[in-house]
Amino acid sequence: MKTGYVHVYTGNGKGKTTASLGLALRAAGSGLKVAIHQFAKNADCGAIKMLRKIRGIRISQCGNGPFIIGKPQGGDIACAERGFEAAKKDIYSKKYDIVILDEINIAMKLGLVDTNEVRRLIVDKPGSVELVLTGRHCPVAIKNVADLITDMREVRHPYRRGIGARKGIEV
Repeated sequence: MKTGYVHVYTGNGKGKTTASLGLALRAAGSGLKVAIHQFAKNADCGAIKMLRKIRGIRISQCGNGPFIIGKPQGGDIACAERGFEAAKKDIYSKKYDIVILDEINIAMKLGLVDTNEVRRLIVDKPGSVELVLTGRHCPVAIKNVADLITDMREVRHPYRRGIGARKGIEV
């Protein structure tokens, strides 16, 4: 790719991670190399198990659990910092055509990753690298430097009726 754009998938609705993983599949199917860094996640869900089998996709999880509620602990911060450093290495190495920072927006909101550092990464990234940031609560500073923003809006969700995440659908 000659020009790599910056995508933001945010909002309260379902599908942000799913959209980014779909992009990873499309890219790998076209011979592109993809690195996925998942923040605030550390679970082998069905999608992750399958993506690990695909040539051209590498996944790194930098979270201590599926979701952080409350104030992050020292281990959460250290894990996110290591993940962000690894993501920066992948971006600057130019070894990957697409780098996905899944749930980085949540990591910024929780103070696990500094918003100014993420903005600097976006501005300074090599021009050929496509960068995807997902998660609720995308900061305005990040939206201001993105090329493509999709805001997933929840209209209705079974969760509101007390139905939990289902294996193979939500996890």
